[in-house]
Amino acid sequence: MQNSTLFSSYDFLKDTWDEMFSNNDALRKQYEIISNYLQYTSPEELSKKEELSKQLFMHQGVTFTVYNDEKGIEKIFPFDILPRIITSKEWEKIENGIKQRITALNLFIKDIYNEQFIFKDKVVPANLIYDCPYFLREMKGVTPPFDIYVHITGVDLIRNNDGEFYVLEDNLRTPSGVSYMLENREISKRIFPGILPKCNVLSVSSYPDILYKKLRQCSTQDNPNVVLLTPGIYNSAYYEHTTLARLMGIELVEGSDLVVKDHVVYMKTTFGLKRVDVIYRRVDDDFLDPMEFNSKSVLGVAGIMSAYRKGNVTIVNAPGTGIADDKAVYTFVPDMIRYYLNEEPILKNIETYQLGKPEDFAYVKKNINKMVIKKTDGSGGYGMLMGHEASNEEIDDYFKVVNKNPAAYIAQPILKLSTAPCYIDGKLSPRCVDLRPFALYGPDGIDICPGGLTRVALKKGSLVVNSSQGGGSKDTWVIK
Repeated sequence: MQNSTLFSSYDFLKDTWDEMFSNNDALRKQYEIISNYLQYTSPEELSKKEELSKQLFMHQGVTFTVYNDEKGIEKIFPFDILPRIITSKEWEKIENGIKQRITALNLFIKDIYNEQFIFKDKVVPANLIYDCPYFLREMKGVTPPFDIYVHITGVDLIRNNDGEFYVLEDNLRTPSGVSYMLENREISKRIFPGILPKCNVLSVSSYPDILYKKLRQCSTQDNPNVVLLTPGIYNSAYYEHTTLARLMGIELVEGSDLVVKDHVVYMKTTFGLKRVDVIYRRVDDDFLDPMEFNSKSVLGVAGIMSAYRKGNVTIVNAPGTGIADDKAVYTFVPDMIRYYLNEEPILKNIETYQLGKPEDFAYVKKNINKMVIKKTDGSGGYGMLMGHEASNEEIDDYFKVVNKNPAAYIAQPILKLSTAPCYIDGKLSPRCVDLRPFALYGPDGIDICPGGLTRVALKKGSLVVNSSQGGGSKDTWVIK
């Protein structure tokens, strides 16, 4: 029997691109198979699948950490059972745009730590870089193997109401979320076993193998020993660290498991010390080496930077790459693409205002009800001001803080994030989504996993998709 109740109350958001339906309520072609399935599946059956997905996440221990929640820090990652579907034509543009962007960013990082041509040609102001906390003077003149600084990237994209994908930000320090992408696909295989083959969905399961291959390629050793360095069990992405280490078949280590002798990194084992050649680090720069950065850090390894400079170990991503995902530097990425590659950007930036500029500051303050303000070094959705939701008192208080250091903030117009149908309370309801594809850069080129992590703002009307702020995720299907 046909089920019409799922679609009967689908409440489109005004002036918003919907991933499943066009403006005239017509079904987009890529959703035909899943739509036919839903039409003949009862809400009770879908609710059972939703409950099954929760149980699977619980049994697998798929969690994330919320540090400021008094009820407890470990949370099961919310998952919506309906996939977000992207066509191969759309994906081709995304893939080419990300490859172009990463190539330019890698050249930029190499340049600023070496010749600094981009400063001399006045494309990027030098003071913007030197004042950024992610610029590491300790990296001046240091060249990693094969000139690759950015091995692993997560690029956040949003689709605006014009249907085009825009880059929201680049994540080059220690990008996270790929384990949820992998787990989401495994859940989809369980709850929609016959649908994925019919839709010709491209696989994401090869990501750990490709990552391991890229990591090994980063070393000049014949049979390199690769480890994953984690801050430990209290880190918000610890589940991901354990998952990736397991899937790659490498050791998961903490700083106390490693030691540096004669500028070589070793891992402590029951059989003695074993040399380490490649470190996939999930520890931030500031905690990486207490001899050069934060002297109180117990998360890193004393002397690891000296071993790195000697070329005796490869650190992935390279220290200092965070300079390229600073939100103030983000505004110059289109200029970097033109400068280094002599090409026009395939993927556009979102219009961005730097509050350190008096004219931008004045414009943003005047139009605050249309703006979102972010810290240039912020992440996870923390420290933002959504102008259309804030009270006058909240805005005044926020600007008191901004006035102390305006250059540490940027502002962007509040965009109409695209919506995708979610199964909520027995019905389909649109929720705002973004997309984080994951790219891997090695000597043999750049590989991008077909799909990525679709994050969902599960609160009705919300634009904040971060899991720490009440968001969830969907499986992302790229169809042939």
